[in-house]
Amino acid sequence: MLSDEQLFDAYSEAVIHAVELVSPAVVNIEARRRATDSHGHSNGAHTGSGFCFTPDGYVLTNSHVVHGTDSINVTLTDGRRLRGDLIGDDPDTDLAVIRVAANDLSPATLGDSQQIRVGQLAIAIGSPLGYQSSVTAGIVSALGRSLRAQSGGLIDNVIQTDAALNPGNSGGPLVSSRGEVIGVNTATIVPAQGLCFAIAVNTAKLVASQLITQGRVVRAYIGMAAQNVPLSARVARFHKLTRRSGVLAASVTPGGPADRAGLREGDVLVGFAASPVGGIDDLQRLLTGERVAQPITVTVLRGPEKLSLEVVPESRPPRPA
Repeated sequence: MLSDEQLFDAYSEAVIHAVELVSPAVVNIEARRRATDSHGHSNGAHTGSGFCFTPDGYVLTNSHVVHGTDSINVTLTDGRRLRGDLIGDDPDTDLAVIRVAANDLSPATLGDSQQIRVGQLAIAIGSPLGYQSSVTAGIVSALGRSLRAQSGGLIDNVIQTDAALNPGNSGGPLVSSRGEVIGVNTATIVPAQGLCFAIAVNTAKLVASQLITQGRVVRAYIGMAAQNVPLSARVARFHKLTRRSGVLAASVTPGGPADRAGLREGDVLVGFAASPVGGIDDLQRLLTGERVAQPITVTVLRGPEKLSLEVVPESRPPRPA
């Protein structure tokens, strides 16, 4: 049986090994906005973290670190300061890819977030408050969390950890004891302690691939302003619905997919492609890029009637910077 001292030594060695593997890939990001806000104040500079995931200069970070910025500077662990070019960002998952002009980088190894387990070691590396290459360690506290992005949508399959994160850690890697990236650090709950979150690396792989090849993530769009509405038990029972809520079409974009399908303002959407819809978050999860240009049957309540309409989603326009 190992002594307490041996156990602590093993823990320390695991952290040290992981940090030595990943630290060369971690970068500090300084982003500047020259534009002024509605009060005429400049937004100035702010910092975040990121990490190289290819040897030829691609860097993963958070969308909120670089979205809408005028200039990006990236500082590598060897001290080089390079200009970063934004390849694309996705506010709905709070992920972004930037690129620097370097071909000799040490990329981090991306793991498989489906293989991680609650309770395993989790190590965060980044530049909190500008202190570059800072390391904190904890455990994976929970899996499968949902987190509200700054764009308003839900990010699914988020990792919760108690590895301490602070301003500036955003975009840095969350690492396993094997030195593999399992998440992209994104948020803390203020003023709670030990409630920190990371975007699962499997999500980051998919998003990064689309950002590199297309400059954005393609999602489906049906063209309606929506709000959640409750349904009475009587209405749900009468129409044999599994949810007692739906999505109200507060307005319908003229000429958009919903309008062409015959959806009207005031309709309540309760089903999409044979899946029940109890709220906007359900609908957002179903409006994936694979739905674009594919005829989909939606179920709506219109007064006392339950109708089936065929809608053909389009690619959602990019969000403004």
